[in-house]
Amino acid sequence: MSKNQISIVFNSFFVILTVLFSSNVAAQQKYVIDNSNDFWDKVQFGGGLGLGIGSGYTDISVLPSAIYNVNEIVAVGVGLQFGYLSSKNYYSSFVYGGSLIGLVNPIPEIQLSAELEQVRVNTDYDSTPYRPAYSDNFWNTALYLGAGYRTGSVTIGARYDVLYDPDKSLYESGFMPFVRVYF
Repeated sequence: MSKNQISIVFNSFFVILTVLFSSNVAAQQKYVIDNSNDFWDKVQFGGGLGLGIGSGYTDISVLPSAIYNVNEIVAVGVGLQFGYLSSKNYYSSFVYGGSLIGLVNPIPEIQLSAELEQVRVNTDYDSTPYRPAYSDNFWNTALYLGAGYRTGSVTIGARYDVLYDPDKSLYESGFMPFVRVYF
């Protein structure tokens, strides 16, 4: 997929989600973090799930995470990542690892983020008439900087891997849209 196609897909996705969530703008909740000393009162859990199934292709992701709200503006947290990708008669891949997350909300509707991600990638390629079966196992490190629009417990935005190297990265592009949910 070219950068132009990715941009068109992201812009369309962002516009659709903005319209869907815009009805909540008038009824925005006040973002107040309990100032009590109880650690668990300031913890939120969330993450993401992914599922992509096509003709001979499977992509399943589970991404749980938790954040600690230091105050109304700053939150820090950790995340885990588990994934399985498979393309029939080509490869199967397991991805697993973790991340450190930092969130800053300069105003309640805007969320800036930084996420350091370290994942292990284990890929087994099937044999073809042109090459034998083989495995490729490596660690992938990414540092994502992002920004998003927040309404309630949902944030919609985009992030970019500033360490992205097309020859060494797990992903096709350093740019990724996201939907982040914390309860």
